[in-house]
Amino acid sequence: METLTTLSDASTSKRPQLAHLTAQLDELRAKGTYFKLRVLDDEQGPVCHYDGREVINLASNNYLGLCDHPKLREAAIAATKRYGVGSGAVRTIAGTMRIHMELEEKIAAFKGVEACVVFQSGFTANAGTVSSILGKQDFILSDELNHASIIDGARLSGAKIKVFRHKDVAHAEELLQEIQHEPGRKLVITDGVFSMDGDIGPVAELCDLCDKYGAIMMVDDAHASGVLGRNGRGSVDHFGCTQRVDVQVGTLSKAIGALGGYVCGSRDLIDYLYHRARPFLFSTSHPPSVAASCMAAFDILENEPERIERLWSNTKYFQQQLAEVGFDIGGKSTPKSETPITPVIVGDGRKTMDFSRALFEQGLMATGIAFPTVPEGKARVRCIMTSEHTKEQIDKALEILTATAKRMEIL
Repeated sequence: METLTTLSDASTSKRPQLAHLTAQLDELRAKGTYFKLRVLDDEQGPVCHYDGREVINLASNNYLGLCDHPKLREAAIAATKRYGVGSGAVRTIAGTMRIHMELEEKIAAFKGVEACVVFQSGFTANAGTVSSILGKQDFILSDELNHASIIDGARLSGAKIKVFRHKDVAHAEELLQEIQHEPGRKLVITDGVFSMDGDIGPVAELCDLCDKYGAIMMVDDAHASGVLGRNGRGSVDHFGCTQRVDVQVGTLSKAIGALGGYVCGSRDLIDYLYHRARPFLFSTSHPPSVAASCMAAFDILENEPERIERLWSNTKYFQQQLAEVGFDIGGKSTPKSETPITPVIVGDGRKTMDFSRALFEQGLMATGIAFPTVPEGKARVRCIMTSEHTKEQIDKALEILTATAKRMEIL
């Protein structure tokens, strides 16, 4: 017993080696942007319980309400009973199960491409792909507001990175002209839907540039999957560019309701990623339950288009009401939202986080987002609408947002 006490004391004593982390956390506390994780007590839904409090949930990426859909539950349970709880290995050794191949084939057919590879997350899909298909002799042209996983993948590749102004196709062309005679491949990357502002990337126009200059075209469709395009096929389908985008990245963690990311494209692209994408090579494959639930989700996208219709109806109503009250939901100091991602721009980081906490106390879950996730002076409470919110829930959320903003002199 004495030994256990000594070990416990040693584990809780502060060591100087990580004092710099404590100092940085203290800085966040001083700025008012320090946060603690909120814990979900039940299912991810339009109304649920976080930290024991019932709240209207405007914070999740569960766009189509599939996280707790009965068909996904049934598929996950059936797969667990048949195949067990885990795959037991990475895909290239002994962890490729028939169900993994069926999922990849299903996604490829849904997206209208030759092949698909599934990764453990959307982040690893982006980072693993960019870092493996390019090298230090190549160039990457990336939108300045692209997702962090694209930025990290670009850095890992060792390629020369050039950043074009947000959605500025003319600037992207200027950069392509500067490097068109340089040796090496050129890759242009954009988000299909930008995760902080909710605006749609200029996919078709960037495809035109890639055709003109012989560049590789890549789109991260994480927040467009299940939201844009026919039956939720994404921004690439929305713009009719399926045959013009060389690398399509999507997620299984948002509208699909489960977990993972994927890359779609030519058979050679996918075979190459099987051999060279480090997250694929060095991570255990999905549990069978996850693969099965993802396949069930794609069936729902095909068979229940009314979910996407409800999502857009709810989004338009919510955004219209916010604008009428006087909230800044983009279009002033930031890009205008064009999707269910709806930023309520506050500006100051501390005030934004205080606003988010006050909303939670009143029964509304809407996450405050500040620097470094968004630029200084553009902090916001990000709201995300889903297909499953009722009008009564939306109206109550609007009431809480408006009353709290007025009380805090944000409106």
